[in-house]
Amino acid sequence: MKNKCWKFGDNVNTDEIIPARYLNTTDTSELAKHCMEDADPDFMKKARAGDAIVAGENFGCGSSREHAPIAIKAAGISCVIAKTFARIFFRNAINIGLLIFECPEAAEEIGEGDEIEVNLAKSEIYNHTSKKSFTFEPFPQEMQEIIQSGGLMNFVKTKIE
Repeated sequence: MKNKCWKFGDNVNTDEIIPARYLNTTDTSELAKHCMEDADPDFMKKARAGDAIVAGENFGCGSSREHAPIAIKAAGISCVIAKTFARIFFRNAINIGLLIFECPEAAEEIGEGDEIEVNLAKSEIYNHTSKKSFTFEPFPQEMQEIIQSGGLMNFVKTKIE
């Protein structure tokens, strides 16, 4: 998958990803409209389906709301690359099938607007803009299956069947 990147800094919290004023809905299309609104009010005007978010340390810190990764996924963002993720955000992202990658080198060097390609089979992020590649630690097999199933609920349903 090739992606245009949108860059954010350290400690992007769940209120910046999806502001609390929108937590009275579970409508994913409504959540998507407000994705990253408090971090960048124009984000959803600029971002396109398939784009990627690149961030610094502790992405998704703050409250444990599942709305944050849901808003990102519903907005069509293909993946989030960060130096590190807040643990609860990390787990919530896996649970809903949002692709996330901890890759400090990539997060540091990828710039706003760069075009990247993520190769899951090689555990590689290639920056077409800078012509640099970065490797990330692949998820354990069961976590990969959860993501490929579209989230934990779908994974469990297939296991039960």
